[in-house]
Amino acid sequence: MLPTESFDYQTLYKREPSKRVFVNRNLRLDKIKFFGFDMDYTLAEYKSPALEEMTFGLVVQRLIDIGYPEQFKKFKYNPIFPVRGLWFDYHYGNLLKVDGFGNILVAVHGFNFLKPNEIEECYPNKFLHLSDKRVFVLNTLFNLPETYLLACLVDYFDNSTDYQKTSDRTGVKSGEVVMSYKSIFQDIRGAVDWVHSSSDMKKNILNNLDKYVVKDSRAVELLTQLRAADRKTFLLTNSEYSYTNGIMSYILGDDWTSYFDITVVDARKPLWFAEGTVFREVNTRTGALNIGIHTGPLRKGVVYSGGSCDAFRRLVKCRGKDVLYIGDHIFGDVLRSKKTRGWKTFLVVPELQHELTVWTGKRTLFERLGDLEVALANLYKDLDSKTKQKPEITDIIGDIRNVTYEMDQEYGIIGSLFRSGSRTTFFATQVERYADIYASSCYNLVHYPTFYFFRAPMNLMSHERTVDHYSTMPDEAKDNIGQKVRGWSQMMSKSGTFCYEEEEEEVSSNSENDSSHDHSGSQSHRSDKKDSHADLRETLNDCDVLVPSEGHVDDQS
Repeated sequence: MLPTESFDYQTLYKREPSKRVFVNRNLRLDKIKFFGFDMDYTLAEYKSPALEEMTFGLVVQRLIDIGYPEQFKKFKYNPIFPVRGLWFDYHYGNLLKVDGFGNILVAVHGFNFLKPNEIEECYPNKFLHLSDKRVFVLNTLFNLPETYLLACLVDYFDNSTDYQKTSDRTGVKSGEVVMSYKSIFQDIRGAVDWVHSSSDMKKNILNNLDKYVVKDSRAVELLTQLRAADRKTFLLTNSEYSYTNGIMSYILGDDWTSYFDITVVDARKPLWFAEGTVFREVNTRTGALNIGIHTGPLRKGVVYSGGSCDAFRRLVKCRGKDVLYIGDHIFGDVLRSKKTRGWKTFLVVPELQHELTVWTGKRTLFERLGDLEVALANLYKDLDSKTKQKPEITDIIGDIRNVTYEMDQEYGIIGSLFRSGSRTTFFATQVERYADIYASSCYNLVHYPTFYFFRAPMNLMSHERTVDHYSTMPDEAKDNIGQKVRGWSQMMSKSGTFCYEEEEEEVSSNSENDSSHDHSGSQSHRSDKKDSHADLRETLNDCDVLVPSEGHVDDQS
């Protein structure tokens, strides 16, 4: 079924869905000292599908320039086809929608949706291991034109009379010329990279800002509120200075750097969160980099290029949990900052607006799916290991499949970003695992006070979600362990149990407040000691991050 929750959260006050920030893990804004922002698709919201259409056209032209057929000019971007989070299996040329464990939910070859038996021919277990040797994850909003173009090219070559499929189904051939799906993918990847680095894409955006960029008045409001609350803000973007200056001047005005305590361009995330590079100052008059490496404090009003998280932490003296970083890139912004640095994370998911529109507007579809799953469960009612006759479930399974298909169509051709029927996607699993909070826009923060406590709803396991509190258990299971534990606790300690996450924050705050009353003669010594402990905790936090091999599906990196 698709339960909301067993507990009645309807009685809790909630903001309008379009203004809300959603919570995976508790986060207290009054404990955040540094608010970091990405630029692209975060502070700078791009207009869709205008940007994707322009990018798509430039990539197609690049492919033609390197030798692909002129007929490609007929390709037109279709925004209802692509969805983020798909895997492209460049061995067989399939776009795959998978769950968090690599189980295949939907498979598309070109524009042909594979049937269950066709999926099993390529993937006998309907499962694929996440591996660099075979899979590319199309996780970002910039990947949407690329996703559609992959489908266009696979469809084109598979249906061209000049080409035939190879016997191993890994590509096409024309006479002695063989084109594997992997080589097609590599050419598209190269064309996309060229468009973003060397084409007129950014120039077109800067010359047509009204067409491609949303100018949200809440940008000034949010950054002003954070500064008024005595919080530090910083910009951390992979874009070069000239482009960043053009975009941010449009959104915030010519004095845009005054809204940030620290400004970093050309960050090269996710490398920035690992070894990174060196900090260098940018000459804002020429856009060139000043000679030499910057090693002093990071100053407001100065624009820096490159750098690393280690250097940033050392120069601004912040701990991981002091920072909330806000970005749209699940890998470059959220996963790496969370896994390797312990930063608090806010994922921007613009698609949430459409997802919530379907969720609220097509409620009857979700109710029908729930009813069908109840009917399926009832067919097995009172059956046990002695039952020999299987119930007839073919019709109900078919109805569930039809309702799931109808639901998917409401979201787009390949369905929802977060689910396929009652099963959640790989992207949804990543959001739950690595984003502490998420919303359709970073500007939704203006609807919350800067001391707000984002509290996650109780996570229920299957045995908790499906067993009602009023259910009865056998008498022999009703041993009052709680009473025995309370008696034991009273003998051992007067203190009750506590939530470590919240209590630890309070203790930290109280310790800092108490230290302010110390005599000045011992203040320096205590401060040095506290810095030493902070560094030790940071080191332990880094060491405590378990990083499985990159091919491990559950790693999702």
